[in-house]
Amino acid sequence: MLRPSLKPSLRGRDGRDGKDVRHSLTYRTLIGGMMQKSLDRKLAAIHADPHGSREFLLADAKDADMAFGIGAPGLSPERHEGELRLRTLAEYRQNIRDVIRQELVDIVLMSASTSELLTIEEGLFENSPITPAARANDATDIHVVRGGVLHEPPARPFRTASIDQMQCGHSDCAPEERTRGVDLGLYSVTFNNRLADDLPTMEEFHRFREEAERKGFRYFLEIFDPNVPDAIDPELAPKFINDMVARLLAGVPRSGRPQFLKMVYHGPAALEELVNYDPHLVVGILGGSAGTTRDAFQLLYDAKKYGARIALFGRKINSAENQLAFIEFLRLIADGLIEPEEAVRAYHSVLQKLDIQPWRPLEEDLVSQSQVMSYGGSGDAKPKTASKPVAKPEATEKTAAVSPSGPTAPPDLATLSSAERTAWHLERIRRQLGM
Repeated sequence: MLRPSLKPSLRGRDGRDGKDVRHSLTYRTLIGGMMQKSLDRKLAAIHADPHGSREFLLADAKDADMAFGIGAPGLSPERHEGELRLRTLAEYRQNIRDVIRQELVDIVLMSASTSELLTIEEGLFENSPITPAARANDATDIHVVRGGVLHEPPARPFRTASIDQMQCGHSDCAPEERTRGVDLGLYSVTFNNRLADDLPTMEEFHRFREEAERKGFRYFLEIFDPNVPDAIDPELAPKFINDMVARLLAGVPRSGRPQFLKMVYHGPAALEELVNYDPHLVVGILGGSAGTTRDAFQLLYDAKKYGARIALFGRKINSAENQLAFIEFLRLIADGLIEPEEAVRAYHSVLQKLDIQPWRPLEEDLVSQSQVMSYGGSGDAKPKTASKPVAKPEATEKTAAVSPSGPTAPPDLATLSSAERTAWHLERIRRQLGM
């Protein structure tokens, strides 16, 4: 029996200044009868006020079938006598449908084949504030299959899907067909500090940009760290990546520039350096391996603090015990309503109420582990054996006092302690689930 999932969120007021602050995603805006995408609205706000805008975007990267093969959908929530099995592709795609209906992320990134089904055939994004996107290339460093070694040598450029196929589902789209599918793609580059390997990467990126501009196709640029160990001194790697980004885009006019970047979080200094260099170079961070819940929540919190505007998480979301609950807390952190530690505790409480066994006990899940930020990294991304459900937190008079009495009567969160905020958010989510 599949685990229950969270219902789509219906966000109300957050209590600040006594105003009705609607959630940035569920606040739907119609322009000329068309649904405005939250991505477009937020990017416009960021560029209008790069230093003052508080907008932050979330992306669910569900394009793992372009990298991992059969294992891409991740572990199934079904357990048979302690054994674990992999989800099917159909289950993976159903998870994507659930995320779309939840309307808390700004972007859903998919493979071209999944996008054809959900975007073109099912039309799930037509009346949604979420922007669909597809992986536009799949260089060899993401070919991570069982027994394979293609991801180990220096990355070589490669594209499976064409822009036309992503836009309309087949080659040679007619002009009127180009809006049927996605108009946003992820293009990935990996630099290994070797002329023979990096020059083809830059040449293919040049060709892609020109084709994309001709066909009205937007893209965001993913920059992986080198995928060979001796490419650069590890101490210099953040500076090397920042310089390669700045140099690579210096010759690209506005019409051909990426909408934003997706890259490894190398720490406060490196991120601030890139953001300060050009505040209109919207920087997003990738999630890397699954890790603990604290890893994901802390990464988002820290990256936002030092200038990132987007978090693009794939395995971190896909490996979560309940993806919708996990995304709910990512959004709360992104909106500055909860901090990482209290979010982990509240997330475990939600899992307990849903009768879902966490991969790790709470105390283990509160610990940050080392991060591996490449597809083919050697870090352990496999969840541990399931533990017994975490014990229910005991109710207190103070907790009861801050529990919301209804969806439009929250307390002033700024005046609450960490424990009180955790209690309030937990109770709100329980109410949404009808618990």
